[in-house]
Amino acid sequence: MTLRPQTIQIFLPGGEPTGIRVAEITTRIVQVIEVPRKLLPEFFKMAESEQVGVYYLVSKPDDDSQPEVYVGQTGDLRGRLAKHDSDKDFWERALVLISRTQSITQTHALYLEWLSIQAATKAQRYKPKNGNAGSRPYTPAPMEADCLEIFETGQTLLTTLGYPLFDAVAPQVGQKDQALEFFYCTSGGANAKGIYTTEGFVVLEGSIGRKNNVPSIMGTSDAAFRDKLLASDLVKIEGESIVFLKDHLFPSPSRAAMAVLGRTANGWQEWKDSNGTTLDLLKRQAISSASA
Repeated sequence: MTLRPQTIQIFLPGGEPTGIRVAEITTRIVQVIEVPRKLLPEFFKMAESEQVGVYYLVSKPDDDSQPEVYVGQTGDLRGRLAKHDSDKDFWERALVLISRTQSITQTHALYLEWLSIQAATKAQRYKPKNGNAGSRPYTPAPMEADCLEIFETGQTLLTTLGYPLFDAVAPQVGQKDQALEFFYCTSGGANAKGIYTTEGFVVLEGSIGRKNNVPSIMGTSDAAFRDKLLASDLVKIEGESIVFLKDHLFPSPSRAAMAVLGRTANGWQEWKDSNGTTLDLLKRQAISSASA
């Protein structure tokens, strides 16, 4: 996704900030409509529900587990979403990508569906619920170019609405590796590596944490969270340790440290750079000093 200044408009058809929201970049024809599952009947009254579109059914759990997404396309949004309301339980909101000028065709939609599944699978932020990634549909070169532009706009709008389906949780390493600031947690036999981001703290793939919880958190919500983490496909158990199989975003450094260490932890003190300087000193105290 190309980063540049942009103006995005969000319209609330019902006046509720938590209700249906319609997002668009004012100079483009693409819209993304966020529809809470409860408000599907209200969306079905809108003319936009009669268009060809690509849709994303998403879950957004509040326990730090990996959210899920199902990607689809249809020329009958009302019928397809009504069917998914009756046969799919996991989702909470539908995100619908359409064109204000009704210029998205079934061929566009098929390609955008395939491209979306590929991008979501690569990003690993949301777990795709589609049975398979499908095969790349034949799309004439001019139409494929249109799809790529539509997809980029849709990606920006989805992220603005709070659903970064196609964005990796951590900055991509490689040529930019030297510019990334890594932090380490090595207490109690752990050997974890992470990055502090604008969204929270990312524990990176390959990080090693403790398997067992300390007795003091037994029976607490922290223990329940770690039990769920250990049972997920985010980690594997090796002896008395856990190994992270993919990058995973936690809402705070402390939550990330607790996941790694199996105990209540102050992540601002536990995560340190390669010189042993704490995240607290480098980030929070540095901000305090700058604002003094």
